[in-house]
Amino acid sequence: MKINQEAHLSYCSNTHPGQDWVESFHHLQHYLPTIKAEVSPEESFGVGLRLSNTASEELLQGEQLAEFKAWLKQEDLYVFTCNGFPYGDFHGQEVKDKVHEPDWTTPERLDYSLRLLYVMGALVPRGSEGSISTSPITYRHWHQKEDLQGIQQTAADAIAIWIEEAAILEEQTGTYIHLDMEPEPDGLLENSDEFLAFFQDYVLPSGKARFESQGLNQREAEARVRRYFTLCYDVCHFSLAYEAPELTWKKIQEAGVLIGKVQLSSALKLSTENETKEKLLTALKQFQEPTYLHQVTQNSSKGVKTYSDIPVLLEENPEFEELRAHFHVPVFLEDYGVLQSTQDQLLDLFELMRSQNISRHFEVETYTWDVLPQDLKAPLEESIIRELKWVQTHWPKP
Repeated sequence: MKINQEAHLSYCSNTHPGQDWVESFHHLQHYLPTIKAEVSPEESFGVGLRLSNTASEELLQGEQLAEFKAWLKQEDLYVFTCNGFPYGDFHGQEVKDKVHEPDWTTPERLDYSLRLLYVMGALVPRGSEGSISTSPITYRHWHQKEDLQGIQQTAADAIAIWIEEAAILEEQTGTYIHLDMEPEPDGLLENSDEFLAFFQDYVLPSGKARFESQGLNQREAEARVRRYFTLCYDVCHFSLAYEAPELTWKKIQEAGVLIGKVQLSSALKLSTENETKEKLLTALKQFQEPTYLHQVTQNSSKGVKTYSDIPVLLEENPEFEELRAHFHVPVFLEDYGVLQSTQDQLLDLFELMRSQNISRHFEVETYTWDVLPQDLKAPLEESIIRELKWVQTHWPKP
């Protein structure tokens, strides 16, 4: 739905299981009409699509795509963004670091991302804008430090191919789709500095060389890269990097990079200001679960230290004043017992947006409903509706 004249808001359907298209479509049919009726009864409601690799292949077979488009029209829905980070299963089994498989060093990741481009080119209303978020290259602990330059170069060359196809799509249809890279803890890119270094040192040179060889001048080649390769700003992830929204926005703006999509999300926060370390760590144990990685970060004068998962943090048992845990808790949640959330980062972002146009695509990205402590669970559609209404209530007024 349009939350103002420029911006679109939805939730990410990675909250629903969907290893194949039949299962994915079943959940969309079940949930979307109910959610739309509550949060956008009079206007079209946008869809934050998530397609596994298998689902993306199946959607392009037979009449599946035409049937999906007809259903979207019937229900007054439209697609404007897609989560292209998780390639395979994302629910009901251990995901952990496999969420990065296959990574941007493989042809499979490029093929999948190109397929999502073609799907989005068919689904996004003709002549308008779509976004696809993607993995921050790879999982950093899979690689030796001396290999990282080559990995980034391989990824940048693949991204240049994707950019070329996105430019062709826009020339042919008028539909503008961009690829939005999503930094996160223990990804090869974790923060704005690492994203910008990858952009400046690898993506920009690789793209410019490719497009200048095709006849574009230097200015045109650089403009093409900047148009189609952008940042996915996940608020939870950047809070784990201890980057305030104003700091991130300033760096990105000064670098001339676009924020293609904002994922509205919150992390857990542990502060010893009012509670003992023992109580905080006991409360955090409730969020241990076997499906996803839940990195924990700690800020210090030496920079941000990352513990690769909650059990690792509990085993090391460090002294701390504050920790932040990569567990996407509901955005409407300010605290949970002795624990807090980083909801304040969302409120700071909304305050910044009173004077700045950050992005045109906003997506609530809470996918952990199945693995939350029992007393935080409610019927899924009620939870999603509550999140979207919280965003609507706190959205900066003109």
